[in-house]
Amino acid sequence: MQVITGDGTKPGLLINRNYALLWLGQTVSAFGDFVFNTTLVVWIAQELARGQSWSPIAVSAVMIAASVPILLLGPIAGVFVDRWDKRRTMMRMDGASAALVALLLLVSGALPLPGLSGGVPVGWTLGAIYAVVLLVNSCAVFFRPASLVTLGDIVPEEHRPRAAGMTQASFSLAMLVGPPIAAPMVLVFGSEWALMIDAASFVVSLIAVWAIRVPVHVSPKAETPLFLRELREGLRFFRRSRLLTTLAISGVIVMLGAGSLNALDIFFVTRNLHAPAELYGVLGAAQGAGMILGAVVASVIAQRVGLTRMIWGVLLVVGVLIGVYARMDSFVPGVVVIFVLGLTLPGLNIAIDPLILLATPREFVGRVSATLEPLVTAASIVGTALGGFLYGTVLRDFHAMAFGISFGPLDTIFLWVAALCVLGGVYAMLNLRLERPAPPSEPEEAGAAATAA
Repeated sequence: MQVITGDGTKPGLLINRNYALLWLGQTVSAFGDFVFNTTLVVWIAQELARGQSWSPIAVSAVMIAASVPILLLGPIAGVFVDRWDKRRTMMRMDGASAALVALLLLVSGALPLPGLSGGVPVGWTLGAIYAVVLLVNSCAVFFRPASLVTLGDIVPEEHRPRAAGMTQASFSLAMLVGPPIAAPMVLVFGSEWALMIDAASFVVSLIAVWAIRVPVHVSPKAETPLFLRELREGLRFFRRSRLLTTLAISGVIVMLGAGSLNALDIFFVTRNLHAPAELYGVLGAAQGAGMILGAVVASVIAQRVGLTRMIWGVLLVVGVLIGVYARMDSFVPGVVVIFVLGLTLPGLNIAIDPLILLATPREFVGRVSATLEPLVTAASIVGTALGGFLYGTVLRDFHAMAFGISFGPLDTIFLWVAALCVLGGVYAMLNLRLERPAPPSEPEEAGAAATAA
């Protein structure tokens, strides 16, 4: 593969012009996404399903609709992302997402609909919300692998950890700022304003991507592409790469536990930390603040520590911190532990994407990224369901004493989560090795070369 043009700009604070545009678009889009997600939860819980017994199910259905595209479209999307022009793919997905979110304005009451003077029925509104969430997240399944390939095209290898750190920091800032703005906005001004903000964020991202000038890659003339063959080639490469399979297995192990943590933390706050439910959001803010600082620190030390060491090191530390958190019995120390946990988590995201780019030929990055994400997402969903099941049934009245220490249902589950994180870290430590694939002439040869490395 021959590179025709490139970006000769010297690295600055945001590395170069092209990355600055990509970072700007993704930052604005992430802020819009957090506003959008919070808006839907508040809109459904406080307006559409207020006082209804099925309100929790209606809110949970939003999360399910967001996860389904990752599970069903992941590997399929990867084939087409590897085949299509990455910049155009990102622009099309941003444009489609903006249009889809704007369509929700029709059922929000912002625009009058002929023949529906009494407003849109609640069932139709909920159906429209779920459909838009499903389709917007389907667009994201195509956008994310394309943006990862683009990152590899426009950022030199030695600056990719810093680029990942900047992206992680802006994502954490959006997570910290977006929800507190969205919730009162919906309650005071109505859902339509938050919907317009999210639609506008996709437009800003589209414009930023349009302004990027990526190197032109010319591939040797190939046979007519066949979907199933390309899918098999991508899966074969993934399976033969020790680094990629180690990332997948470690991620699945960890997310089987992390899913339980996410589902049960609200109960842990009220029952183990003895705090009112209103303070639950403080934990999220503490973690977000820690992640902003942690992203900056991790991007600085990533090259010194090494990307593979950073992954298993972070997993081990996270396991220890969750174990400490499980034994907390008051709110303030719990907030401190969650803040420190937030400091460590960005190291994972900062290391994983550069490792994927190092271990994967450009023509396979889309399929590799879109294979890894569904595996981790599926593990998270299973972990969430398993945690809820254990807490609601098997361990509901569990109490035990060991070495003079009392154990209840929630802290026992959280200690199991900690053990899974440590197990994932140990597995990564024993098996994670950096691979650099040789330029492949045939897909099977590429997989063999990566495995041999």
